[in-house]
Amino acid sequence: MKHFIYLLSILSVMSCAQTNKKTQETPSETVEEKAKRIHEKVVTIDTHNDINVNNFTHTLNYTQRLETQINLPKMKEGGLDVTWLIVYTGQDTLTKEGYAKAEKNAISKFESIHRLCEEIAPEEIELALTSKDVKRIHASGKKVAMIGVENAYPMGDDLTNFKKYYDQGARYISLAHNGHSQFSDSNTGEKDSVWLHNGLSELGQKAIIEMNRLGIMVDVSHPSKEAIKQMIALSKAPIIASHSSARALCNHSRNLDDEQLKLMKENGGVVQTVAFSSYLNTEKDEAYNAYTKGILEKVADSMGLEWYTRDQFSSLTDAQKETFMKNYPKVKKIGISIADKSPDAPPMVDVSDFVDHIDYIVDLIGIDHVGISSDFDGGGGIKGWSDASETFNVTLELVKRGYTEEEIAKLWGENLMRVLDEVQAIAKDIQKP
Repeated sequence: MKHFIYLLSILSVMSCAQTNKKTQETPSETVEEKAKRIHEKVVTIDTHNDINVNNFTHTLNYTQRLETQINLPKMKEGGLDVTWLIVYTGQDTLTKEGYAKAEKNAISKFESIHRLCEEIAPEEIELALTSKDVKRIHASGKKVAMIGVENAYPMGDDLTNFKKYYDQGARYISLAHNGHSQFSDSNTGEKDSVWLHNGLSELGQKAIIEMNRLGIMVDVSHPSKEAIKQMIALSKAPIIASHSSARALCNHSRNLDDEQLKLMKENGGVVQTVAFSSYLNTEKDEAYNAYTKGILEKVADSMGLEWYTRDQFSSLTDAQKETFMKNYPKVKKIGISIADKSPDAPPMVDVSDFVDHIDYIVDLIGIDHVGISSDFDGGGGIKGWSDASETFNVTLELVKRGYTEEEIAKLWGENLMRVLDEVQAIAKDIQKP
């Protein structure tokens, strides 16, 4: 009898082993099916999308499938749930006249975002101010808008403007852009080693304290390395880099080197890796741009448009910039389609290059300190994630690399929302009598 029971036990073990082997060889879902399931389940947040106020009118707006990289139809097609719409102002003179002109631009962008959410499409998109808002709005089936300010220059030298912008919905602010502001040196100082403040100005130091008090996340994506180090040392709350990648993989001053990345981890912050081709792979980007330069010029000429290179942009008038940015997506889309048909065209920077940076930063500072951004409509966009309609491709590449659902949820927004929660909690403590 014992021998019979033993034989049954052996047969049972062999049967289980065969079943397990069969399960491993024929998984219940493909990689793409798994990626789709995860993409539909997690809340996807893109922390940097620029806007043009001309696309926020009652006749021309984001309810339409415009040429813009971000709009509601493309967000729905790609499964992008949350877009941080950016109040961006370029750097100008540090004068009262310059500040006044910049503030007018900034306020017009705040008003445009509110118009979209409150008048044009309140049934489709709603403005969020907290992580709880994000969850509630997402659960209702709407898309979510949040507001970031790129360059505090429009605030002039009046620190009360931080409260004014906070009340308008701003939940992160960077103190500089391409050029030194009254608050902070910019990364662009690396080009000629000319600095205005050697990091933060005294006003910039006060601005960090005020942002901590209000509950505004400090964004370090454009300031200089010394300014970033001073911000991290001064801030009582975690900070973010709203759209920056790894300098070790691409030596651009807009990226963060290993020292900066490790400081971000110590601070408890998050680095939103950006899908901006020249910040991901300079060599590939330059080779492709050199190849397509003539193509884009011919396309623009055939449309009766002036075409400019990126280094010419700062010298253009506001009217020229506006016209160029309006037509840029259309011209580039046609140019890329022409280049794609040529066997001689060099490869474009793509989603794989983008996720290489995510891999690197995750390996260096951990999964809890990394996020995702595109810089759409501000120069961002790569092959495979050229606009919001292709957002799923990022999740697919992450699944292919072996990231779990929990890890992908963190990358797509949970890490950022954790920082926002901590920043707002610290602000409440500061504000206590």
